[in-house]
Amino acid sequence: MTGTHWHQRIVTVFGGGGFIGRYVCEALFKTGVRVRVAQRTPRDAFFLQPLAAVGQLDLVRADFTRPDTLGAAVEGAWGVINLVGAFSGKLDAIHGSAPGRIAELAAATGAESLVHVSAIGVSEDSPSTYARTKAAGEAAVRKAYPRASIVRPSVVFGPEDDFTNRFAGMARMPFLPVLGGGTRFQPIFARDLGQAIARAALEPERFGGETYELGGPDVFTMAELNAVIAEAAGQSPEILPLPNFVGDAMSRLGFLPGAPITRDQWLMLQKDNVASGPGLEAFGITPTPLPAVAPEWLGRFHKGGRFASRRAQASVG
Repeated sequence: MTGTHWHQRIVTVFGGGGFIGRYVCEALFKTGVRVRVAQRTPRDAFFLQPLAAVGQLDLVRADFTRPDTLGAAVEGAWGVINLVGAFSGKLDAIHGSAPGRIAELAAATGAESLVHVSAIGVSEDSPSTYARTKAAGEAAVRKAYPRASIVRPSVVFGPEDDFTNRFAGMARMPFLPVLGGGTRFQPIFARDLGQAIARAALEPERFGGETYELGGPDVFTMAELNAVIAEAAGQSPEILPLPNFVGDAMSRLGFLPGAPITRDQWLMLQKDNVASGPGLEAFGITPTPLPAVAPEWLGRFHKGGRFASRRAQASVG
């Protein structure tokens, strides 16, 4: 995917300055394409500058609650990627109408590819607003741009996530209460996901028109996942799965000590989050196991910090 023609191509990445966005942009930079990051606050993507060659990164403002701001971001783009998602706010606009508008613009301007990132478990009749609006977005994208690639990841982990870091912090307690302890997940490494999304955008002849559910190599229940995270963080709390009626009550109140949970998130926890169909292997990517990499960033939760275990080994030697 390298070559002299690639540097003339622009790929617009909506939400490129976010958690998944940094890995998508990193993968795109390596191919030599120009990357146009579009988001509500462009300065939040300044950290991408060192990853790009001179002139390879453009930043533009785009607000999903204001459809009139989307056109300039799509204009002249060879490929378009939409990574934007939220758990609160104007979800009908953020997940539904804005992705549909982006797809219309991509079709109208002649973009060669469109990748829309959704989520596993989306459904138009889900009790969860998140899942319903994500389903509406998928439908709108397919209608306006049938050749789009739709990517549905399971829960995503990586150094900057709000998932492993949150639970590792909670694992310092002697007891770790867990909501939805039996719900199954297939966590995927952010770098693997970023590479897959970038490949889908750059090879529409191969990935266009398809829907991919992507997960990692392992399936864990929420309780097992918390135990894996705690171990990677050098902690050994007693895992306490909470009864469903407790989780239901907490979600109505809108909190869990140390880990807020909304009613909508609780509703999503009632269904497994496991991928089906062709996964990362379709992109030629070997999925990275969570236990293999999580200690790299969760080491800071060890007693004495991330280098404590190395110091202990050194003193034994």
